[in-house]
Amino acid sequence: MTNLLYTDIEDALRESVRGAMERHLDPHSTTGIYDEPKPWEAKAWQSLTEELGVAGLLVPEDRGGVGAGPREAAVVLEEIGRAVAPVPYLTSSVIATQVLLELGESEHIAALAAGEATAALVLPWSARPGHWSPVQGTEPVKPVAGAMGADLLLIPVAEAGGVQLHLVKAAETTVESLVSFDMTRPLAAVTPASGEVLATGDDAHRAVEAGLQAGAALLASEQYGLARSCLETTVDYVKNRIQFARPIGSFQAIKHRLADLYLEVTQAGAAARYAAATLADDDADKAVAISVAQTYCSDVAVHAAEEAVQLHGGNGMTWEYPVHLYLKRAKSSQLALGTPEKHRQDLGPLVNITT
Repeated sequence: MTNLLYTDIEDALRESVRGAMERHLDPHSTTGIYDEPKPWEAKAWQSLTEELGVAGLLVPEDRGGVGAGPREAAVVLEEIGRAVAPVPYLTSSVIATQVLLELGESEHIAALAAGEATAALVLPWSARPGHWSPVQGTEPVKPVAGAMGADLLLIPVAEAGGVQLHLVKAAETTVESLVSFDMTRPLAAVTPASGEVLATGDDAHRAVEAGLQAGAALLASEQYGLARSCLETTVDYVKNRIQFARPIGSFQAIKHRLADLYLEVTQAGAAARYAAATLADDDADKAVAISVAQTYCSDVAVHAAEEAVQLHGGNGMTWEYPVHLYLKRAKSSQLALGTPEKHRQDLGPLVNITT
């Protein structure tokens, strides 16, 4: 049976990442991104990569990485979700890195592992495992996550034999910023360009698929971390918010809402953890686990953020209070790497349910 418990090493990693987020991020600086857009928060990203080395968790030691795996990366993403951190960890250190790892690429992988460079996979952010199409023609691809500020772009291009995967320096093509609902994970339109051919045919397809699988599996951990943070901050708030001479958390209706949300968040944690575990073990149940996690965790994150906004009352509706950041990240992530509806459609055939 797969062990879903956290190890001592993972708990220590969590504390380190949470400490870095608390030192370098605060709600006001994150909200400021909406007034002065930027690809990511430089100090937070520098702390994660240079001080903690988490960009190389998925990369073997002999290729310049830490030699950990998806379970550890999932812990990092839980903390990124908890802080709604504007950093390119998911797009660069998970998705793009996994594409290069699948190909056995060595020239650029060490730079990504060290945080000296970032990369992005140029596909619409809604693309999901098993359901994506290579780029055709010269029309800009949009919306692409992680491309703003990235050094390298991985572009799967359609060719006669199937797919050809190009590595293009971002400076050699056009990357235009798009107005994003969640400005902490900015989206862009990328004009396709030719570059170094990394792989063709089945190898290229398999590499892109591996990147999307890793992204979908570990996005669930970010969604779980976000949902848990919304739950915890809301519980703290209702304990201290006084109305009619009583804490509003003592009202039965609020107790029931938060009790139901606690069950949802706890179940989301199990689903996300299992998806990361099957990815780490390359388990035969991986595809099912990923679809289950994305189906469930996406909706739970949105629900938790909505409850946080509502139960914070007037504070939750203000720009200064950070709850809106969580709702925007949750809602935008619900559409990323496949919507819950699409993953439910994928899940049916995987568990032999047909309509």
